[in-house]
Amino acid sequence: MARTPRGPSFSLRAQAGSVFRVLPLAFVVLSVSATGASAKAASARTAAAKADHVSTLRDSGSGDPKLKSSSVLIVDRSDSSVLYARHPDVAMPIASITKLMTSLVVREAGQPLDEVIQITDADRDMPKGAFSRLAVGTRLTRGDLMHLALMASENRAAHALANHYPGGMPAMVAAMNAKAAALGMSHSHFVDPTGLSSENVASPEDLFKLVVAAGHDATIREYSTDKRYAVRVRKQLVEFRNTDNLVANPDWNIVVQKTGYITEAGKCLVMETVIDGRSVVIVLLDSFGKYTRVADAKRIKTWMEAGKARRLEVSMR
Repeated sequence: MARTPRGPSFSLRAQAGSVFRVLPLAFVVLSVSATGASAKAASARTAAAKADHVSTLRDSGSGDPKLKSSSVLIVDRSDSSVLYARHPDVAMPIASITKLMTSLVVREAGQPLDEVIQITDADRDMPKGAFSRLAVGTRLTRGDLMHLALMASENRAAHALANHYPGGMPAMVAAMNAKAAALGMSHSHFVDPTGLSSENVASPEDLFKLVVAAGHDATIREYSTDKRYAVRVRKQLVEFRNTDNLVANPDWNIVVQKTGYITEAGKCLVMETVIDGRSVVIVLLDSFGKYTRVADAKRIKTWMEAGKARRLEVSMR
């Protein structure tokens, strides 16, 4: 799936059931160039972004938060108004943001969180030979596994959740795609429960809907925003930490969040948070550099607190 826009413009649709409800528009299209990538994949993304006239939609009086992420969506939850958007309808690899969908599907299946699950050799069969601190033979509850998958982005934990879903891995992936369709995530596709596959794709529009749905579940909210969590692995207590260090920052009030990274996706972050008294959903995809997604989140916070974020004449529906 292409990760860069096919054209220079951002299509707004007014038909019933479409993603956007369009009101009279005033917008500015900016050309944005990505910088600072060292890996070949990142360099390719940079060249593509420069060549493809990256489109940014914003209100002419709202100012520019000067974000570095390739795709961005900021939505005010109170009225679903878009505060800022860049490539909102372009599908891209989403890496471990996938685990929000994995957890949502498990929760909706009503599987008991206190059921004990053993990590087996089958849970080692993951794309890219991903590292895990959960040794084969480890016995944890389903709740523990979900906690680690959401908070610490533990891949083997997510894999075990899928292997113990009714019908196993194929049924889990089918349920993930069915849930995406039910949520109206029209640009999404899932092939695995961890996000290690670059074939797991979604647009910022889609991820807005996923974050809102996940945020309705109190368990997902709690697990995804926990700072640290310890479990017993081979008779030792092993502590895991949240992959999003913003949850430990007292200046942030984060409702639900998930980070992601694989080479093809770049650094990613989605969250619902409260900024200046406004509940907003932030989607940041393909951020360049180790700290760019966090830096972009901080730029958004500063931008909103300075009163520069005004609603676009577009609403997410």
